[in-house]
Amino acid sequence: MSEAQPNTLLAPRFLFRFAVPLLHHAAEWKASGVELPESCRLPNLAELDAGSFEREPHFAEVRAAWSIHGLIFNVFVAGKKQPVWCREGRLEDSDGLQVWIDTRATFNIHRASRYCHRYAFLPAGAAPNATAPVADQLLINRARENARPIRPRELQVAAKVNKSGYALSAFVPAVALGGFDPHQYRQIGFTYAVYDRELGLQTFATGAGFPFQEDPTCWAACDLVEA
Repeated sequence: MSEAQPNTLLAPRFLFRFAVPLLHHAAEWKASGVELPESCRLPNLAELDAGSFEREPHFAEVRAAWSIHGLIFNVFVAGKKQPVWCREGRLEDSDGLQVWIDTRATFNIHRASRYCHRYAFLPAGAAPNATAPVADQLLINRARENARPIRPRELQVAAKVNKSGYALSAFVPAVALGGFDPHQYRQIGFTYAVYDRELGLQTFATGAGFPFQEDPTCWAACDLVEA
């Protein structure tokens, strides 16, 4: 009997609806950011794709947590030999973190609603000398209805860049998350992508072969847990 051949048509991540715990963390945002504990580290779901698709590079550690005040993210990138490439005017092309958040976790729609948000956080690139970090909103392509435009300085970001990578801390306040109500809605839709011109693309729920940038059905679920 011949050995079973690995599936090469669909990435295993696409075949499952993942529910990942997002831990509560009450620390308030500081100018230097918030460093989340190891317990807030998100799993590397791309490991499931081994043997079917070419596995994505895994070069970033991503942590996330929630509180009634909003969502906090940490990204730690190492192993770089080239400087970060970040441009405030080219968010989608820059090195950094992008997150997609659906505060109502509606996984049966293929076009984003007003409860769906997309934010970009760069470790550098802001004027005047392009060394300060950047936080901004991006539109979701083909959205039925866009989320409320953020106001200046609603998003928060801090970063430390070194020769081999960077550490980035980001905060999305509740006011920038339309429909965010942890007491009533204990689950959100979520995915992320860490872009790096040198190291590649690292994603969470589904990879580059799927329209995760615009389709909420390609996102994972995050359970807002207290412990």
